[in-house]
Amino acid sequence: MYLSRFLSIHALWVTVSSVMQPYPLVWGHYDLCKTQIYTEEGKVWDYMACQPESTDMTKYLKVKLDPPDITCGDPPETFCAMGNPYMCNNECDASTPELAHPPELMFDFEGRHPSTFWQSATWKEYPKPLQVNITLSWSKTIELTDNIVITFESGRPDQMILEKSLDYGRTWQPYQYYATDCLDAFHMDPKSVKDLSQHTVLEIICTEEYSTGYTTNSKIIHFEIKDRFAFFAGPRLRNMASLYGQLDTTKKLRDFFTVTDLRIRLLRPAVGEIFVDELHLARYFYAISDIKVRGRCKCNLHATVCVYDNSKLTCECEHNTTGPDCGKCKKNYQGRPWSPGSYLPIPKGTANTSNVCDNELLHCQNGGTCHNNVRCLCPAAYTGILCEKLRCEEAGSCGSDSGQGAPPHGSPALLLLTTLLGTASPLVF
Repeated sequence: MYLSRFLSIHALWVTVSSVMQPYPLVWGHYDLCKTQIYTEEGKVWDYMACQPESTDMTKYLKVKLDPPDITCGDPPETFCAMGNPYMCNNECDASTPELAHPPELMFDFEGRHPSTFWQSATWKEYPKPLQVNITLSWSKTIELTDNIVITFESGRPDQMILEKSLDYGRTWQPYQYYATDCLDAFHMDPKSVKDLSQHTVLEIICTEEYSTGYTTNSKIIHFEIKDRFAFFAGPRLRNMASLYGQLDTTKKLRDFFTVTDLRIRLLRPAVGEIFVDELHLARYFYAISDIKVRGRCKCNLHATVCVYDNSKLTCECEHNTTGPDCGKCKKNYQGRPWSPGSYLPIPKGTANTSNVCDNELLHCQNGGTCHNNVRCLCPAAYTGILCEKLRCEEAGSCGSDSGQGAPPHGSPALLLLTTLLGTASPLVF
């Protein structure tokens, strides 16, 4: 009987294991900041690294075009159809909804027919360059988790630069150059992401892979995030522990996938041949039907929720941290310097919770004891972060018959610390 039961349990385990096989246990989802566990001292919180889910970040951005009047339709103008540059009877008119092509159509729901798209004015001022900057701003630090994908309704531009900012648009760095001829346009040898490696993954390259001009079945430009992840996690991203380890220990790599803003610099429209046809300038323009940016709020592994309120993204911080990115300790929780959470060890990581107490400066008072630097265990008569308040004071029942008098006088250093903890300005250690 026991043998048959064992064999049944073993068969069940083999079945469950085979079902779970495609989903590696070493990934780590980091979708919980804390969980309750039972110890000899009772039920306590067990803290772990955590982060928000990856999502479509275009729902939260603000878009800005430069020059601001570059969108077609004011005044109305005609342009030539893609694929037939000599059929120039299409009209763009900003005052007519069916003929308007405003910037928000780069981020609306795709799948409709005909597709919706933003469109620039035509190159009617040739030979003056037709150049457009499209800036995407989040007013929040975000971490990219998937490829940036730009779908053009016109031909893909002959020359383009994708740029990023980490300081809300004050300074910019190139992410990638795109051209039909990298050497001629940017004095760079052409490369693709496949030419990179773990050691050169941060290299800024120029690619000719996405600049084929007027080709109806080639409308998409990528900035390859996942291919760069694959240098550390493998081609199917199964070894995420390796990637997490690199992100934990290499700040430049972590910053490479982090942005506050993106800027698409369109420098030369799709010409399709060596010379510009000056008799048909209405065939040259930019048109974008869709931009995809997937990522998550950067919360320094101290939050699983990022709320969008009053047109602003903010982390709902855990681990006694605060700030838009959970980038500092809460007041009265500064027993040690703030630190981001860590992905390691897989799968729960390390929370690096801001400390409530320690055995050097932030002592628990009135007989309280410091538990794992996270909280003070107070005697029954006391409460507060550092056990600094009588419990009866909160209930308004302190008196001569309550058995609880005024708290004992502490040392001058202890009184000074209590005073500091009550001030408005945070302590920094």
